[in-house]
Amino acid sequence: MIAGADVFLDTNILLHAANGQAADREKWQVAHGLLTTQFGTSAQVLAEFYANAISKGCRPLSPDEARRWVSLLARKPFVAADEQLVLAGIAVSQRFEISYWDGAVIAAAERLGAATLYTEGLSHGQAYGPVTVVNPFL
Repeated sequence: MIAGADVFLDTNILLHAANGQAADREKWQVAHGLLTTQFGTSAQVLAEFYANAISKGCRPLSPDEARRWVSLLARKPFVAADEQLVLAGIAVSQRFEISYWDGAVIAAAERLGAATLYTEGLSHGQAYGPVTVVNPFL
């Protein structure tokens, strides 16, 4: 377990914080507020963030802007991809019958020691082992 993060922020939350102001100001404010928490993330989330930040949203970020965001976000508690994480993601996806990618995010949150996973991509209130999903926009 990696210490130092109470919550884990998924890709969609970071995208709302980075380039969602023009599209949905309320979601942008909520997501931006989550950046002030003791959060962590993972290599998978930051890779997804970069790929989507430069191509989606009302105003996609430039590659340099997105790279700067990734660099700043990676200074927070961070879960690197390794064999054990991949295998844990597979186990979570099979146990809960969800996609591998969602399973890997949950496995990363668990490794980080984060009891809360903020995301729009999974069912609000659902517990996946020690990690509970919260959709902050509800």
